[in-house]
Formats: sequence, structure tokens, C-alpha cells
Amino acid sequence: MPHHRKNGFLLEVSMIRISILYPNKPGGRFDFAYYVDTHMPRSIECLAAHQGFKGVSVEQGVGGAEPGSEAAFIAMCHFLFESVEDFMAAFLPHAGELQSDMPNYTDIEPVIQINQVLICR
Repeated sequence: MPHHRKNGFLLEVSMIRISILYPNKPGGRFDFAYYVDTHMPRSIECLAAHQGFKGVSVEQGVGGAEPGSEAAFIAMCHFLFESVEDFMAAFLPHAGELQSDMPNYTDIEPVIQINQVLICR
């Protein structure tokens, strides 16, 4: 993957982050044990098999910017791929399986955003 450094930061020329964000909604259900122990290992197994896969992180929201405030998102998952095409090629063959597993861990409709990574360190 082409890259260069500027001011100590690694500037990626080609990397995409697919963010799956679960809003922290009153009354919403999110089972972290199932998500971390079952759903995500299967997701990683499926998507990491593709050559464009670069990494993944899973995060649990613990608070907002104001002390004592709630996090805007209860959970976040971020997949790194070389391109949107690589992500789609990895995801689409498994989309039905992974999406049909969602009721096992949440009733929250995720917000999905695709980002071009400009700086990664």
C-alpha cells in the first residue's frame, strides 16, 4: 500500500474504514458478550480472508465529552480495507449470514459510514 510520512504520521494513500455505529438509544438492547464472543469472531473470520483486509477494532461507548454524559454510540466496529471494492468483495458473500445474526445481539439499527483514511499512525 503506498504511503509516506509527514510530521511523524503515516499518511495512507489508499485505505478505507467502514464504521458500523450503534446509537445509544434509550431502551435499546446490545449484548456485548454475544457480539464479542460470537458475532465478531465469525465476521472477522469471513472478512479477514480477503486480501484487502487490513484490520478491525470493536469499541464500547463509555461516555460523552461532558463528564457524566452518556456515549452517543453504545458500540462501534471499524473495518479497515484497501478499498471499498475490497470490502464489498469480502462482505457480500457473507452478508446474509452476518446480517441475519444481528437480532442475536441487538435491536438497534446501525449507522454505517465509509471513510477515506487520510492519516493513520
